[in-house]
Amino acid sequence: MRILVVEDDPILSDGLRAGLSLTGAAIDCVATCADADAALASSRFAAVVLDLMLPDGSGLDVLRGLRRRSDRTPVILLTARDAVADRIAGLDGGADDYLGKPFDLDELSARIRAVIRRASGRAAASLEHGGIRIDPGSLTVTVDGVPVSLSRKEFMVLLTLMERPSVVRSKAELEERLYGWQEEVESNAVEVHVHNLRVKIGRHAIETVRGVGYRMRTPG
Repeated sequence: MRILVVEDDPILSDGLRAGLSLTGAAIDCVATCADADAALASSRFAAVVLDLMLPDGSGLDVLRGLRRRSDRTPVILLTARDAVADRIAGLDGGADDYLGKPFDLDELSARIRAVIRRASGRAAASLEHGGIRIDPGSLTVTVDGVPVSLSRKEFMVLLTLMERPSVVRSKAELEERLYGWQEEVESNAVEVHVHNLRVKIGRHAIETVRGVGYRMRTPG
């Protein structure tokens, strides 16, 4: 899961990168409207945390541009403004949620999970498939009720595959979901993560579609 943070306060931006990374997500940070527009045009994100007051304009302009392009990426507005009119403008502009500063990092993490869940059409917080259960909130995985310990990257590969079990995910798509701009990606990283997952959750749990990518194997 990859999240874009648009925040011009370097201390807050670094704190969000460090804190949200603990949830297993890859975090990319920018500080201006222009950089946010460029990032959103070139990369796909699971969600955007967007400050309203930026050095070169309003985050609302970034949000409106995103929605004009019919991009449904979930957006949470994060701002010191607490007037009702500002909240209404943000929500009517296409935001999925709104959180005022100061805020609790755990609450922001929960709100991010909630908007991503709604965007994917899911009601339940956890996902289950073929005896495998994954909970993004607690970062836990069980196989037939038995806890399994995964690395952050292994967890995100499994989460991506289980979000839509029958859909084949390409290597490039998995890399984009797993790694931020500042992370170096080795050529065989995805293959290694999939191999490790098969060792831990069952060697037949993940199916390789030759020349295309990976998907969860249909039970039975």
